[in-house]
Amino acid sequence: MNQTSSAQPPVQPFTIGPVDPPPSQSSRPVRRPLVLWDRVKFLVLLAALFGFVVAAAMSNNPIMGWSDAVREQASTSWWLLALIAVEVIRQVHMFIGERFSAYYVFWTDRVFGRFERRLLRLNDWNRYRMSRALKWVATLAIFAFVYARIRDDSVFNAVVAIPGDIWAAVPFVLQILLLMLLAVGQFVVIFWFLSRGGVDVYFPEDIKTRFTDVWGQDHVLSRVKEAVFHLEKPEEIESRGGYVPGGILLWGPPGTGKTLIAEAVAGETGKPYVFVDPGAFRAMFFGVGVMKVKSLFRKLRKLALRYGGVIVFFDEADTLGNRGQLAGGDFGRAAPSSRAGGHLFGPVDPAHACNGMAYASHPTRRQFAEAQFVVPGGGGGGQASFDGTLQALLTEISGLKKPRGFLNRIVRRALGMRPKPPPKYRIMIMMATNMPQSLDEALLRPGRIDRIYKVGYPSKEGRIRTFQGYLSKVRHDVASEQVERLAVMSPYATGASIKDMVNEALIQAIKADREVVTWKDLLKAKAIKEHGLPDDHEYVERERHSIALHEACHAVVMYRLQKHMVIDMATIERRGDTGGFVAPVPLEDRFVDWRSEVEIDVMTFLASIVGERMFFEGDHTQGVGGDLHAATELVARSIGRHAMGTMLTSRPALASGLGSNPAYSGSSPGYLGGTFVEEVEAKLQELYVRTEAILTDNRREIFAVTHALETNKTITGEDVEAIMEGTLGPTLDGRRYHEPDFLALAEEYHSSAVQAHRGQRIEQLRLPDLSSKAAAAPAAETPPVSTASAEL
Repeated sequence: MNQTSSAQPPVQPFTIGPVDPPPSQSSRPVRRPLVLWDRVKFLVLLAALFGFVVAAAMSNNPIMGWSDAVREQASTSWWLLALIAVEVIRQVHMFIGERFSAYYVFWTDRVFGRFERRLLRLNDWNRYRMSRALKWVATLAIFAFVYARIRDDSVFNAVVAIPGDIWAAVPFVLQILLLMLLAVGQFVVIFWFLSRGGVDVYFPEDIKTRFTDVWGQDHVLSRVKEAVFHLEKPEEIESRGGYVPGGILLWGPPGTGKTLIAEAVAGETGKPYVFVDPGAFRAMFFGVGVMKVKSLFRKLRKLALRYGGVIVFFDEADTLGNRGQLAGGDFGRAAPSSRAGGHLFGPVDPAHACNGMAYASHPTRRQFAEAQFVVPGGGGGGQASFDGTLQALLTEISGLKKPRGFLNRIVRRALGMRPKPPPKYRIMIMMATNMPQSLDEALLRPGRIDRIYKVGYPSKEGRIRTFQGYLSKVRHDVASEQVERLAVMSPYATGASIKDMVNEALIQAIKADREVVTWKDLLKAKAIKEHGLPDDHEYVERERHSIALHEACHAVVMYRLQKHMVIDMATIERRGDTGGFVAPVPLEDRFVDWRSEVEIDVMTFLASIVGERMFFEGDHTQGVGGDLHAATELVARSIGRHAMGTMLTSRPALASGLGSNPAYSGSSPGYLGGTFVEEVEAKLQELYVRTEAILTDNRREIFAVTHALETNKTITGEDVEAIMEGTLGPTLDGRRYHEPDFLALAEEYHSSAVQAHRGQRIEQLRLPDLSSKAAAAPAAETPPVSTASAEL
């Protein structure tokens, strides 16, 4: 009986209980022996339950003895004894299966196995529903039994009496619910108030901004208009199997018109415009940010259904945070640097970068990005999203769209009907930031943010249009040629700064008791906004002369050598810690600089130390320190990165390849070695000699600009040109500086200043007064347009 037939292999039964022992222990399948606790645990439970009902009977009848209570419960709770008997039989069955293989195989394979195989014919969902129903039946049966024992009644009577008992307990239950409502409600109200605010809704009639109100960003507007077209006519793309792009990121410097573009989109489409404050999702309690996100998107869905679409704008989107700090510990990682091979936000030194990484493979680009962007101690920008706000936002933007509505989800399912799919919510998400590298990578993926546009500084034509737009709002007599010149003089002006500049010019006109803004008002407003107000500090004469000569050397070298830039203004009026400066402006918008132009920039920096040493007998002030620092850094950067020296090796790339930080810290072996320092010094010495030759050939011009600065404190670039060319300028006559007697007067005055500096003279000569001859010169109604200004 215990052996299987030799004609066929042993039957492998379908086991439900413990697994069979390994073949090394037994060649015949038997049940694995149970431990003592597993064998008696249900018997103990049932026995304890029977003891409970016996004790309950004795507590209800104090005169009843133990034996009487046992006999009574044996007749009334006989089913407990039946369960104990069934459990005893089960344990006997399992005990026999542990000893006899044929018995075990018969029950597991022929009986239980056949039932299990038939049960498996049902699908998983039906078996799950049957299992759930049996569990509910078992749970309710146990509850009915316990409740009957508490009422000291039969199970049937106890079940029948449940509705009446519930109705009688309603007042007590309501009291409990009221107390819970008061306890929990106060927290609900607090969190509800905390979740308010930070979101402003503007309806179509509230928005007057149109695309025609956005000036200087035509290239961005043309792409944004495409997204607007798809929002208004989604069937144009959806009917062909595509989907409507729903996310736009506008990034760029502050004041370039990112928020204005979003308002124009809402105004053009006639859709509600929801403005999300940068700090809307920041809260002191955990979870409030998530509640705000959920509430925001509920509102967006309602508006989208009511108006056929909605635009939501997240200003300063970098405040949403970045989960990279959660995963990276103390290391900050910037956002991905490329899409489709090209630079997205630009790696190191984007102003002089080519798109060379587009030609590399994806692993190579990833290695380069890791070497450039992983910086110890943070640096990824933004804040880590620890409270789940960012995660909730990502889920809402592109999460599962489940059917919504009670009737749709509950009633239709109860009637056996399939719920209707959710509607297509036309929600255009627009974000703006000036720190795109701080945004989370998951937020920037296609499907959430589909379009990424840089809103940079306006081009020359854009600046002209912006100046014209804001000047049209005030009374002025500024000619179109002057507007064009002002646009060239403001290469990094944004829409916000241009608006502020025109407003400052209007203020200057009002202060002068005039109704019309003039060209001089615009120039003064530009100087105030770009360089600040002077603090009216008066220098002693010898210090005023040295500072003026310092700036004159910069101006002369800049005028003689730089052809891609012109002088905007030169001043010796002190502004904070700056004693004076010469401000140049580019003649045109450019992307890269040439090596020769970089050398001219370095020579312009070196002009101060060369000139002071030349004119003050080898001595110089500490004011040349900033110029020398800038010249050294520019040469070092150009030699190390831009092939300005004799070597072709890119030292940052070499340092990065060696696994060290490419910053100018001196930590990389050989990065700032003696050879590199010598090469930088040799280039600086070469440019020093060339600068000295320029200043030697222009000694008269240096004294002339120095005199003009000491006399007027501030002169324009056109005045500098008038001095250099001997013509009539806007505020001074440059012809006087080319008369034969001027150089002698200037040399004599300079000699007295040098002697005063040396302490050899107590009194210094007074600054030569050239006004008498200047007054005798014929005055012109309008100054002639100079060569440099003509280029403007």
